[in-house]
Amino acid sequence: MLNKNIQTFIGCDCDYKDSQIVIFGAPFDSTTSFRPGTRFASQAMRSESFGIETYSPYQDKDLTDIKVFDSGDLELPFGCPEQALSDIEDRTLTILDDGKIPCMIGGEHLVTLGAVRAASKKYSDLAVIQFDAHADLRNDYLGAKLSHACVMRRCHDLLGDGRIFQFGIRSGEREEFLFANEHTFMNRFDLSNISKTVQKIGQAPVYFTLDLDILDPGEFPGTGTPEAGGVSFTALLYAAREVSKLNIVGFDVNELSPVYDTSGRSTALACKILREILLAISHKN
Repeated sequence: MLNKNIQTFIGCDCDYKDSQIVIFGAPFDSTTSFRPGTRFASQAMRSESFGIETYSPYQDKDLTDIKVFDSGDLELPFGCPEQALSDIEDRTLTILDDGKIPCMIGGEHLVTLGAVRAASKKYSDLAVIQFDAHADLRNDYLGAKLSHACVMRRCHDLLGDGRIFQFGIRSGEREEFLFANEHTFMNRFDLSNISKTVQKIGQAPVYFTLDLDILDPGEFPGTGTPEAGGVSFTALLYAAREVSKLNIVGFDVNELSPVYDTSGRSTALACKILREILLAISHKN
């Protein structure tokens, strides 16, 4: 039994035993390759979530009608990626073993690896859908194999070919794109073909990871590695709801770095997209 967090994401304050989805924060950014600050995302999103409503006019649904428990942030060892990943894996497994869906707020994108390790132990046929500006398929970054630039390569090490579906990718080394040609499904630049991919995956268990830098920095400047040419909030909202039709067994939202957007609009956008995903997944299940 996990303890209730004092400050929760808006509308996510039911009891653990009654919950369908369990939120936890993974405030870790020790391998960030450009601008750090994503460790502050989960706290910022909880605080700023009270600037939005629990009700979604997009879906005519309300967070108060579903069962989401916010367990607060993990206390992760700064500067020790492997221990941080182990702690994330343990928390994710606890939630999965209790028959609930883990929702992780990162943190840099490396935190996804801990959750995927846990989900792949529970589901041998796990697939991963990644929304991202970056391929994250480097075998190492400056000699380090545990980096947010390598997270999907490490997930591939676990899952093998044909089980990673990447969307919105518009940045990476040439070798990453060559690797993707052979080993993953990569939809470059945008979110087209998401409906076809949903049909292709069918009822297989899916872990959904959303790196918010998939968004255009004109809409979402608050991230550590902004990339021009991103998608709009409206396009992301549609695609995320399409993904939510799948058998989602876990998901995360990562790479918000609120310190780079003092206007607060990036955090507000992150809160809104999380609300929409929570509602879509909860009502699907």
